Amino acid sequence: MRLFDESREIKHPLPSMQLTRMLCVTFACLALRLGAQEQPSPPSASPPVQPPVQVPNDAAKTRVLTLEEVIKLALQHNLDIQITRFVPLFDLYTLNGYYAAYEPAFKGSFIRSSSASPGGFNPSSGLPSPTVIRNADNYSTDIAGTLPTGLTYDLSGPLTRQTGNVIPPSSEYSAQPTIRLSQPLLKNFWIDNTRFQIQLSKAQLKFDEWTLRLKIMTVVTSVKNAYYNLIAAREQVKVFEQALHLAEQLVAENRKRVAVGALAPLDEKQSESQAASAKADLLQGLQNLATQENVLKSLLTENFSEWADVAPIPAEPLVVVPEPLNLQESWRRGIAQRPEMQQAKLAVEKENITVKYGYNQLFPEVDLTGSYGHAALDPNFTDTLGDIRDGKFPSYTYGVVVTIPLGNTAARNSYKSSKASVKQTLLQLKQQEQNIVIAIDNDVKVVQSDLQRVDATREARIYAEAALEAEQKKLENGKSTSFVVLQLQSNLTSARSAEIQAQASYNIALEQLALDEGNTLQRNHIDLNIK
Repeated sequence: MRLFDESREIKHPLPSMQLTRMLCVTFACLALRLGAQEQPSPPSASPPVQPPVQVPNDAAKTRVLTLEEVIKLALQHNLDIQITRFVPLFDLYTLNGYYAAYEPAFKGSFIRSSSASPGGFNPSSGLPSPTVIRNADNYSTDIAGTLPTGLTYDLSGPLTRQTGNVIPPSSEYSAQPTIRLSQPLLKNFWIDNTRFQIQLSKAQLKFDEWTLRLKIMTVVTSVKNAYYNLIAAREQVKVFEQALHLAEQLVAENRKRVAVGALAPLDEKQSESQAASAKADLLQGLQNLATQENVLKSLLTENFSEWADVAPIPAEPLVVVPEPLNLQESWRRGIAQRPEMQQAKLAVEKENITVKYGYNQLFPEVDLTGSYGHAALDPNFTDTLGDIRDGKFPSYTYGVVVTIPLGNTAARNSYKSSKASVKQTLLQLKQQEQNIVIAIDNDVKVVQSDLQRVDATREARIYAEAALEAEQKKLENGKSTSFVVLQLQSNLTSARSAEIQAQASYNIALEQLALDEGNTLQRNHIDLNIK
C-alpha cells in the first residue's frame, strides 16, 4: 500500500494555500529534528546497525596451499593410507613364511648307552664267568627337507662306537650313511598343500596391493573434494559479507528516508530484518568454513594438534574447465583400471587355484621311493671311514608305495564345492563390471548436468545483479519500494551461492568420474608400482 496516492492528489490552485502548506512542512521537519536531539530514543526505536562481521583469521597462522601440495601431504601423512600400507606387508610376511617349508632341517644327536650282563659258571672251563659290560656311543646327523616338486629327502649319517670288558677287550666302529628319497607321482605331484598356500598367498598379496591402490585413489579424491569445498566455503563467506553490506546500506538509507517522512517505518523494519538474516547467514557460513578447514586438515596429517591453529588457504580459484567426455572410453578404462575389477579377477583366480588343488586331492597317492647307502664295521675308526669311502658294502632300496582312500568323500565334496564357488565368483565379477558401467554412466550424466548448471547459475547471477542495480536506482528516484529491493538482494545472494556451489559440484563430479574410471592416479600424475 502507498501512504500517498498521487493519482488522487488534491490540487490547491491558490498561492496562499501553497505557501501555507510549505510552512507547515518546514515547521514539522524542524520539530522532528529537535525532538530527536533532545529526547532519548524510545524502546521501540530501531537499534543501530552493528558493524559487519569480518571473516576471522582466528587461527594463529595461515598456510597457503596449492592443490598439488595438499595431495603430497595426504600421500605422506594420511592415516588411512598409512594403516592400509601394512596390509600388503603382512601378506608378504605370510608368503615368506610358507616358503620356510622348503628350508632343510638339520638334526644332530649324541646318545651314550651302557649295559651289564651278569656272570655265571662256565661249564667248559669249570670257572665262574665275569660280568660283561658293554658301552655304546651313538652319533647321528641328519638333513631332511622338501623340494618344490614335492620330493622329500633325508640324508643321515649314523656312527656307533661300541666297547666292552670282554677278553680280549672289544672295540668297534659301525656306520651306515644313507640318503632316502620319495617323490609323489599323482596326489601332491603338481600341487600340494604348501604350493597351494603359496599360490593363494601370492594372489592375496596382489589383492591387498589393489586395496592399497584403491585407498590412495579414494583419499586423493577426498582431498581434492575437500579442497574444492573449502574454496567454495570461502567464496560463500564473501557472498554473505556482500549481502550483509548491501542490507546494512539499505538500512542506513531507509532510516534517512523515514526521518524525513519519505518512507514508512515498516520499510525500515523490513530492511533491518533482512540485515539480521544476512548476519545470521554469514555466521553460518563462517561455521561451515571452519568445518571445511577441519575436513581438509584431517586428511593431511596424522597429528591434528600441529594443524589446530593453522588456517589452510587455497592458492587456486574455483575454475570450471569443460572436459571432453566419451562414455565408451570411460567404460573401457573403468573395466580395465578399476581396483575393484582387478580384485574381482583375483578372486576368480584364487577360486581356480582351489579347484586345481581339490582336483589333485582326488587321486590316490603313488609315491616313488628309494634309498642308497654304504655300511662299514671295523675296530679302527680310520678303517671304518675308508670302507665308507670305498663303498665296499653298499645297500639300496627302491619301490612304489600306493595309498588308495576307500570312498574319498571329503576330497570329492571339497572339489565340488570349489567348482560351485568358481561359478559364484564369476557372477560376482560380472556384477562388478555392471556396477562400474552404471556408476560411470551416472557420473557422465552428472558432469554434463553440472556443467549446464554452472552456465545457468552464472546467467542467473548476472541477471540478479542487473535487476538489483536497476531496482536500487528506481528506489533512489522514488519509483520502487524497499521491500522489492530486499527481495532482489535476497535473490542475488541465492544466485551467487548457487553459482559457487555449481562450480564446486562440477569439479567434484569430475573427480568422482575419474575415481570410477580408475583414472585418479594418472589424472594426478601419481605413479604406483604394483606387481
